[in-house]
Amino acid sequence: MSLFSIIVLDAIIFALIVMAIWFASRQVAVAREVRRRLRGVGAGATAGVTKSATGISSSLFRSQSVKNPFLSFVQDLFLNDSKERQGISQNLHQAGFDQPSAPAVYKTVQFMLAVGLPVLVIIGLQISGKSLSQLQMVMVIGVLCLIGYMGPRYYVGNRAKARKTALENQFPDALDLTVVCVEAGLPLEAAFIRVGGDTFESHPRISEELRTVTQELQAGRTRVEALRGFANRTQVEAVKAFVALLIQTDSLGGSIALSLRTYASEMRNHRMLKAEEKAMRIPVLLSIPLVLCILPVVVTTVMLPAVIAVIRDFAPAMKH
Repeated sequence: MSLFSIIVLDAIIFALIVMAIWFASRQVAVAREVRRRLRGVGAGATAGVTKSATGISSSLFRSQSVKNPFLSFVQDLFLNDSKERQGISQNLHQAGFDQPSAPAVYKTVQFMLAVGLPVLVIIGLQISGKSLSQLQMVMVIGVLCLIGYMGPRYYVGNRAKARKTALENQFPDALDLTVVCVEAGLPLEAAFIRVGGDTFESHPRISEELRTVTQELQAGRTRVEALRGFANRTQVEAVKAFVALLIQTDSLGGSIALSLRTYASEMRNHRMLKAEEKAMRIPVLLSIPLVLCILPVVVTTVMLPAVIAVIRDFAPAMKH
């Protein structure tokens, strides 16, 4: 087996190990999330939730400048374009990284992986005493640079997609609670505070967004600005429609409770349609393992006796 084949085989084994670790970590994370939600909130945690849900967090007024000298140097060197930096910050915020230094850390990790992976391979080849041809070396370095550069982008995009999916799943329940609070006589701001505190354990992501809205309102932003910020942060179509409905109802002087009740009913119908759509996809998805795994076994079981009989009858005649 050639050296290049050995490297390719090692890369495939490494990728399989990484995928197995990632899958196992996802399963452990899901199990921990279920246990956390079933465990409930203790007295101390409830007090902390109430305080964070009703008070203005210090994170709302935190400095947006990067204090670390190295990260500040990276930001000045690679993120001079304000439009590019804003786009990276928005993508990182959708993935859950809302720290001011997140874009600089992202660029640093991207650069270190793009340069570090080829360097590690070259050091490994020097230590093992093996050598590659010039073409093979260029191909290996190019592939590793591409993996190192695209890996952080893929991770951030995958994390943002998972967070967006979680928000889409959690928003209808929070909307139903908001409708109950508003119809009970609470103002919209107080309803957001109550729902953000009550859903902290069961729906942490939508609770965090609602608490951010209430903090912005308490800090002096108008309701329209806070709601539009809510829609821009989440990038969820249901939240955008909810924000547009609230702004339009507020500007026209309509009943917020009636509008929320109607929209909540539409959200439930939409949720049921999505569930039916996923259920209708099951027969199509099941046809793939049926054709690839079960159908060959059935055909072999049915045809094998006939094939054996034909071979027994015609084998003597073929000899003569």
